[in-house]
Amino acid sequence: MYNKKESIEDYLEKILMLKEERGVVRAIDIANFMAFSKASVSVALKKLKSYNYVTVDESTGYVELTSEGEKIAKATYERHQVISRALMSLGVSEKTALEDACAVEHIISDETFEILKEKFKK
Repeated sequence: MYNKKESIEDYLEKILMLKEERGVVRAIDIANFMAFSKASVSVALKKLKSYNYVTVDESTGYVELTSEGEKIAKATYERHQVISRALMSLGVSEKTALEDACAVEHIISDETFEILKEKFKK
């Protein structure tokens, strides 16, 4: 089940990843990256703006994370990286580990994550 918190975290994480890869992010980039319709991304961006997680420059269409949005994005991305690394170190294939990390990153407790992070440092 795809819940509101998971959706928000996924969007913010993907915006962060695109920003690091390309330097600038537009709604169409997000739609293409996430394989969502432009309309779905537009609705999501309005919601993210209402939560003050992103800004969208009206003249260029560039999407920027606010400091709060960036904080959530970085935390989600860190969880994804640590969990996928831990799973792969246990013998899980990269494809499966990355897919599973996407699901687990949203529900794992802080306690469990901190232990995983300690055990599976880079």
